[in-house]
Amino acid sequence: MDIVNLAKALVLGVVEGATEFIPVSSTGHLILIGHFLGFQSTGKTFEVLIQLGAILAILLVYFSRLLGVVLCLPTDAWARRFVISVIVAFLPAAALGAVLHSRIKAMFERPDLVCVALILGGIVLLVVDRLKLEAREDNAFRFSPWLAFKIGLCQCAALFPGVSRSGATIVGALLMGTTKRAAAEFSFFLAMPTMAGAFAYDLYKNHKLLDFSDVTTIGVGFVAAFVSGLFVVRFLLDYVSRHGFTLFAVWRIVVGSAGLVGLYLMR
Repeated sequence: MDIVNLAKALVLGVVEGATEFIPVSSTGHLILIGHFLGFQSTGKTFEVLIQLGAILAILLVYFSRLLGVVLCLPTDAWARRFVISVIVAFLPAAALGAVLHSRIKAMFERPDLVCVALILGGIVLLVVDRLKLEAREDNAFRFSPWLAFKIGLCQCAALFPGVSRSGATIVGALLMGTTKRAAAEFSFFLAMPTMAGAFAYDLYKNHKLLDFSDVTTIGVGFVAAFVSGLFVVRFLLDYVSRHGFTLFAVWRIVVGSAGLVGLYLMR
């Protein structure tokens, strides 16, 4: 058993779960850390499957509330509207991602692009977080389909490496008049079909290359992603309600800058 490789898998799993639901770009972090650690998996098996750990974390946290929505669908118009809102928010990035899949994957091989996007995204998040915006929507379960669709259009920006899916949706929601808590929570809901769709599509595209020979490494990353994702989802909403997104904006700028320095020194 390769202890070093298991340690790398543990680090990457923790990073996946910890960053998937906060506006810092989980994929960008995985690209940079994998690059500097020299971690590779056959057919991207590891990277594809640990996403499932983060998906299960958010499903567990919201299981009872989502089950309540499902049970109310036949009788509650608000439940049906919520489901429609999540679906219409999911569709723009899903359609564009499917059409541009090969080009997007090529960009994700560029750590330098990730670093630049982290820095620029951090600056945008810092500016938006400090704006005095009027918050008219404070319940993520009650977003209208039109508002959800516009947030979904913002999510398309995350197809560029390092932008951050949650960052794009949160910034878009804030600019459209939601509270910080509601913006973060709707980003959680939108993450479920988006991540599940990305996982299924990657699995379909890479199924001939997938190699399950190192099950232990994949298992370590999967469990680490699940546990760290569970922690973040449980505590993020209360944190952003009190403190906003400044910490994440600064983190993006620091990581992006450090990444550029590291890439320059390794040339």
